[in-house]
Amino acid sequence: MSVQQLKGAGLGLRASHYQEIFETKPDVPWFELLSDNYMAAGGLPIQRAEKVRQDYPITLHGVGMSLGSADPLNTDYLKRLKVLADRLEPHYVSDHIAWVSVDGKYTHDLLPLPYNQDMLQHLSDRIQQVQDYLGRTILIENPSSYLSFDSSDMSEADFIRQLSLSSGCELLLDVNNIYVSAMNHGFDPYQYLESIPQDKVKEIHLAGYEQMDGYLFDTHGHSVKPPVWDLYRAALKRFGSVPTLIEWDTDVPEFSTLLAEAKKADAFMLEQVGD
Repeated sequence: MSVQQLKGAGLGLRASHYQEIFETKPDVPWFELLSDNYMAAGGLPIQRAEKVRQDYPITLHGVGMSLGSADPLNTDYLKRLKVLADRLEPHYVSDHIAWVSVDGKYTHDLLPLPYNQDMLQHLSDRIQQVQDYLGRTILIENPSSYLSFDSSDMSEADFIRQLSLSSGCELLLDVNNIYVSAMNHGFDPYQYLESIPQDKVKEIHLAGYEQMDGYLFDTHGHSVKPPVWDLYRAALKRFGSVPTLIEWDTDVPEFSTLLAEAKKADAFMLEQVGD
């Protein structure tokens, strides 16, 4: 397998769409696979992943590194991730600015971190350890946020900017997460984009949100909302036509619905090239 160029708007690989993808080989430029679902050495999931990889470039996106945890890095998890990456040859491997474990127990949720120098050093050190072990640069994704810490002494955008520079990682910019966090905390999402180094953003995520009890929540269960499309257009102007993923993880619709969302993203990317 060769590592083909990544471009255009890709889709997350979901079990309900396997058969249609295998039978029709749709015109999708690339697929994202959730790393944690394909780490077994054998069985149907990895066989399906390899079948998709034969026809499409892929990325691996995970939720299990727990980079912000006080626990030691999970070497068993990293070992299985390295085997998977060596086997599938993804264009990118990514995870989140979050913690998901404590005392070896996993929460199955991406939990927030304070933005200060101590956490910056902690994350930077751990990202460098992961990159050294995997033998590759990883992408780190900005979170959706619903609370802030009194111990934070810098903005999220400044924290991410400094983290990318100190650790050597690159960035997966989730535009929906930026908008959700901006509305929840009252900062300017467009100014956030201006704070992010242009050369560090290698991938973009788009998803839908819901509004409940005065907050926006990144639920990945709806089409992309108009304000997020507007912010995405601004992101393309700043960062160029970065490969973009449509995320839809709950109440997953027909494959044609996801394709339509991807075509919208492609249209905005073409518009940017025209400008």
